[in-house]
Amino acid sequence: MQNFLRSLRPYLEKESLAAFFLGLSSGFPYAMIGATLTTRLAQDGINKRTVTAFTLAFLVYNLKIFWAWMVDGIRLPLLGRLGQRVSWMLLGGALVIAAVLNLAFVDPGADIGATVIAAVLVGIAGATYDIVIDAYRIETLKPYQLGVGSGMSQYGWRIGSAGAAALALVLANRYGWMVGYAACAALALPAIFTALILGEPVRHMVTNTRQGLAQVWNSIVGPLSEFFRRSGAWLVLVFILVHKIGDTLSQLTVRLLFNELAFTNDEVALYDVGVGFWAYLVGIFIGGWLYVKMGLKNSVLLALVLMCVSNFGFAWLATVGHSNQGLAAAMAFENAASGFGGVVVTAYFSALCNLRYTAAQYALISAATSVLGRLFTGTQSGALIESMGFVNFYILTGLVALPGIALFWYMMKRGFIDSSLGSAGTVNGR
Repeated sequence: MQNFLRSLRPYLEKESLAAFFLGLSSGFPYAMIGATLTTRLAQDGINKRTVTAFTLAFLVYNLKIFWAWMVDGIRLPLLGRLGQRVSWMLLGGALVIAAVLNLAFVDPGADIGATVIAAVLVGIAGATYDIVIDAYRIETLKPYQLGVGSGMSQYGWRIGSAGAAALALVLANRYGWMVGYAACAALALPAIFTALILGEPVRHMVTNTRQGLAQVWNSIVGPLSEFFRRSGAWLVLVFILVHKIGDTLSQLTVRLLFNELAFTNDEVALYDVGVGFWAYLVGIFIGGWLYVKMGLKNSVLLALVLMCVSNFGFAWLATVGHSNQGLAAAMAFENAASGFGGVVVTAYFSALCNLRYTAAQYALISAATSVLGRLFTGTQSGALIESMGFVNFYILTGLVALPGIALFWYMMKRGFIDSSLGSAGTVNGR
């Protein structure tokens, strides 16, 4: 019992708890324009090609590197007195609340154009909030807390995204989508309160004390040039780009499969969101435990293999048809693999950051993680599903995950993973 209680101690430290509440607010905007919006559009009779094209709104997350430098280098008027990270946290949270409320009031059936704009605005606000949240989390956590903190962040992210998805579905069934979306806007508040309570992160390094063209240019170019000067940095970037293609393809289209198999909103909320939620929590716990036992590199490699295999579960579900047990099994395995992978991969990506450029560099890393999958999903996946069917489509998503596994194994053998790490995971980074 004492060993068990001792193992829980790191999860109860204030920095780890902060990572949890930051994750809560980070996860819900994604759910608003992801699976939840896909279900909303499908139920409104929007065709598959148009529905999958909406996933291009996620590309905004991949473009955040172009304004992430602002979070590092621009001091906000008035709010800036609270600190660089805290002031941007308040602004980002306010933008997310406004954007989600705007999406709540549009009617896709009456004006698809207005819905597109509203979804993109949620993407912009959510991406900006993510920039601040990620930087705050990395700079708040001490080096030894990166693994546990990544796990707590994933716990929060999943609860925030799953909670928002379930809340929106249940309320939409009873009171309409407007009420469902509006209620979810309150999930932006936990990160704001966390920043106000903890204040500015101890490990935050101020890069610019003056504002001018030279400082702005350095804020944009400095993070990128520092990263790419590291040994193996270009291979690391290629891995970041390709490692999640299969997972992104499957996740952003899975609600179309559920709709095709005639699962009701309540069934999806119970077996996808409900069972998947608990499986994800188990996966996070296993990820944290194996991270300690296996080390960073071996645990990431195992996670990549499991996430690849999980895509074949959706092909199996498409073969089985409408089966609550099948839905529960597929979502349990997929979410357990994602939870495990989320812990170790997030810890790895966090350790790649230089604390002088935390916001910009993590924005580059996180934006690159799914850009190819999102672009391919938004432009081709609907047509692929219609031409080859769901079974073959999900087999394809499993196969395209293989190059990422091979590349990571190669980087392990050549030592590029160690040589490309930044200061966020070192004691010298405070």
